[in-house]
Parts: sequence; C-alpha cells; structure tokens
Amino acid sequence: MLNKTLVLFMDILSQPAVLIALISFIGLMIQKKPASEVIKGTTKSFLGFIVIAAGAGILVGSLEPFGKMFEQAFNVNGVVPNNEAIVAMALSKFGSTTALIMFFGMLANILIARFTNLKYIFLTGHHTLYMACMIAVILVVAGLDGFMLILIGSLALGLIMAIFPAMAQPFMKKIIGTDQVAFGHFSTIGYALSGLIGKAVGKKSKSTEDINFPKGLAFLRDSSVSIALTMTLLYVIVALFTGPSFIESELSGGTHYLVYSVIQAVTFAAGVFVILSGVRLVLAEIVPAFKGISSKLVPDAKPALDCPIVFPYAPNAVLIGFFSSFLGGIVGMFLLGAFGAIIILPGVVPHFFTGATAGVFGNATGGIRGATLGSFANGLIITFLPVFLMPVLGDLGFANTTFSDTDFAASGIFLGNAAHYLGAVGVTIIVIIAVLIPIIWSIIRKKQSIDRTNISA
Repeated sequence: MLNKTLVLFMDILSQPAVLIALISFIGLMIQKKPASEVIKGTTKSFLGFIVIAAGAGILVGSLEPFGKMFEQAFNVNGVVPNNEAIVAMALSKFGSTTALIMFFGMLANILIARFTNLKYIFLTGHHTLYMACMIAVILVVAGLDGFMLILIGSLALGLIMAIFPAMAQPFMKKIIGTDQVAFGHFSTIGYALSGLIGKAVGKKSKSTEDINFPKGLAFLRDSSVSIALTMTLLYVIVALFTGPSFIESELSGGTHYLVYSVIQAVTFAAGVFVILSGVRLVLAEIVPAFKGISSKLVPDAKPALDCPIVFPYAPNAVLIGFFSSFLGGIVGMFLLGAFGAIIILPGVVPHFFTGATAGVFGNATGGIRGATLGSFANGLIITFLPVFLMPVLGDLGFANTTFSDTDFAASGIFLGNAAHYLGAVGVTIIVIIAVLIPIIWSIIRKKQSIDRTNISA
C-alpha cells in the first residue's frame, strides 16, 4: 500500500502539467475567484503544459535520430549524458527513497521560500524528481539511511530548488522584463555563465532578434521558417556523411535517407512552434493564479518554470544557442580524448534545451556575441562536469550514461565529495548549516529593516 502511495506521489509531483494545474487551482481558490474562472484558469494551465510537453516530445523524437546519425557518421563512442536514462536505472533501486525525498523536499522548498529571502517555488516537476533521485543515490553511497537519509535529502533538495532560481533571477528580469516569473531548470550554472559572458563581451552587439536580412531573405525573420531551413541544412549534411544504408536500415524504415532527414528537420521546427504556443498559454494563466499563493501562503513568492518559458523572447537565440552549445560539446569531446579522460559525447537533446536557453540568456546581456560565446561555454561545461560527477555515483558511475545538466553535476560533485571526505556525519552538518544560513540572514535583514523603520519614525 505504501509503495502504491509513493508511486502516486511521484506521478503527481513529477508531472509539470499536473503540478502547475494544482498550483493554479489552489491559487485561484485562495483568491476566491468564481467557479468559472477557477475551472478556466486550472484547465488552461494544464493544457498549456501539455502543449509544451507535446512540443518537447516532438523535438526529442526528431533529435534522437540526428544523434545516432552523428555518432555513425563520425565514428565516435563514449558516455552519452541523459537524465531520463540514468534516473530510470536508479529508480529501480532507489525509488521509494527518491519519492520521499521529492515530496518532503518540495515542502522544504515552500518553507525556505516562506521564511527566507529565497522567494522561489520550483515547479519543474520532472527536474525535481531527477535531483531527488541523484541526492538519494549520493547519500546512500555516503552511508545515510532511514529517517536521516530522508531528512537531509529533503533539506538539500529544498535548498537547491530555491538557490538556483535565485541565481537566474537577475537574468530573467532582463529577458522577460518583469520580476513576476522565475526560472526553474537545473542547468542554471550554464545559463548564468552565458549571461555573464554576454555581459563581458557583448558591448554594442545587436540582439539576435535584430539581425538584418536582405530584402530577398526577409522570410528568414519568421523564426519557424529560419529554424526549419537551418535544421534541414544541418540534417542533410550529417545524412550525407552518414550514408543511406545506415539511415534507411536503422532509422527511416526504408524511406529515402534525404527525404527522411528533411522530414525530421521540419518536424524539429514544428516542435519549437508548439512549445512557443504552450508557453504563451501558460504565462497568461499561471502568473495571475500564483498571486493567490504568494499573497496568502508565501508572500512575494515567484513560480520557477521550465526552460522553454524563455524561448518566445528570443527565438533566433534559441537556434544560435543550440548550434554553439553543440559545437562546444564537440570541442570538449576532443579535449577529453586528448587528455585521456572519459569521453562525453555531445547529446543532441541536452545541447538543444540547455544550449537554446543559454543562447537566450547570453543574448539578453550581450546580443549575438553573448548568445554565441555564452552557449559555446555552456556546451563545454556540460561536457566536462559529468566527468567529475561519475565517480561519486557509486555503481551508477559505471553506467554508459550520466546526468547531463550543470546543476545536477555541481550539486552531486559537492555532496559526493563532502560525503567522501567527511562521511555521513560531515555531509549532514554541511546541509543543515547551508539551510540555516539563509534563514539567519533573513532574520538579520528583517531586524535591520525594523530598526531602520523605528529610527525614521
């Protein structure tokens, strides 16, 4: 019975669409909105994230064959970072622990947002699941079990869910033009790095959205058209290197290899179009609904949403970021080979989602140069960090895959090495101190504010 309950919790909390719909429902009910508005807002929030998920599914479906074509064309082998793959392997052994850390970690996130200045509620459910799973693996390897395993894991997760959105928020305000929406996707270190690089190199660089096309190429200003044509060119080039025999026998089911490549490229563009439509729908509903949560339960809290939330603000940067990040992954792969390290292959799916987002962050601070160089740096960092993460994952470190995004790697490396050098007691103390610091800091700031008010009065 307990296992069935845990599975139900994981199914509810790991699905962004369900989680967002639930948050919208609670927020609208707290505001005592009419039943018609509650139903409309909840349904549209649910629908919006289903649309985003559908678009992401279309993208992944078109990118996976591209990755196989790339590996076949250039004869490369190594570890392919993939969050879904590593988590699927881990859940068979750590499923119950993951579910409990995830549930109580979300409660810890709400409490941290309530009692500290980290006013962010992380709503990207599947990334919460992945982070909970990684924390469970590392803490079990460290020797924690039972109540302390769940407690320390939940506190670590809750703090991570608050810190990374706070790190991204200065850039989010610049991208979106408002402080109402936060960013919740665990590759924030790469995005913040991209934003900082853009700030350093992007002086007088025009925005990716202001690229001037000749009159005869004005149709390229339509992002859907430019994405479709650019991806078609990329797919066809890789297909020519791969050759017809592999594609037609292994991927296309007999369809001509160039026809198949063009279809996959345009399917990719369709996926981006669907995602952008879903994002607009969600933003129109979740922000007003979340005001009920922030006004009653967690004052001034902001919803931290998944990475496609920024795509509509710079569609050209999305494409530039993907290409630049993928190039960074290729360069990083060759560097690892030169140093004799584990080869991390450039996974097309993580490079798209993290690279595209890094492109938007870099563009916000540094235009075209920021988008290009920032996302290239993101490609390098998501190639190198997994090498240092794998040793702290126990038996999972020997799997042919690992976590793909920067925040998983950074959090895992920190917790894993703390556990390795300090043991279970040491990592417990570190996590508790890390949670207490923002609480104490918030109390001090509040006291200072009260003192200033009393002095001015």
